[in-house]
Amino acid sequence: MPVRIRLQRFGKKGAPFYHIVVADGRAPRDGRFIEKIGTYNPMTNPAKVDLDVDKAVQWLRNGAQPSDTARSLMSSKGIMLKHHLLRGVDKGAFTMEEAEKRFNAWLTEKEARVQKAIDADKQKKEAGRTARLEAESKVKEAIAAKVAEKKAAALAAKEAAAAEAAAAETPAEAPAAEAEAPAEA
Repeated sequence: MPVRIRLQRFGKKGAPFYHIVVADGRAPRDGRFIEKIGTYNPMTNPAKVDLDVDKAVQWLRNGAQPSDTARSLMSSKGIMLKHHLLRGVDKGAFTMEEAEKRFNAWLTEKEARVQKAIDADKQKKEAGRTARLEAESKVKEAIAAKVAEKKAAALAAKEAAAAEAAAAETPAEAPAAEAEAPAEA
């Protein structure tokens, strides 16, 4: 009975979610399985992988063959490295403490790289957000300047019309006053 470590698809159309399972190679993709060892959610950024490292390593040591996708997920979590280190311990290349030390060093380095990528993504999003806000404020200021210019032009036109009307009224009153003055004399 060939045992495989593979993904079982769950979730709705367009929103996949996977269980990482140990199953008989002849069983259907979403069918019967022996043991569930983790989950994989590709819809998050970065993709979220939860795996039981000890169970996965134990199944690899018992001869289970991972599918290509399961192998890449297990490699990204360090399971393949731990399996490799344990084979070195079995052969006597180094001790179990040395293997654990190497695995933990790799794990901390990996977490630092992932955190750095997450921080860079956040900074990129924040920079894009501030650039959009600055561009929007510049457009808003330009519109406000145009509106102020139109209002100033309308006010100037109104004042000019009022001054013209006042100028037109003043000369009309002056001849009327002159016409009244000779009549008195």
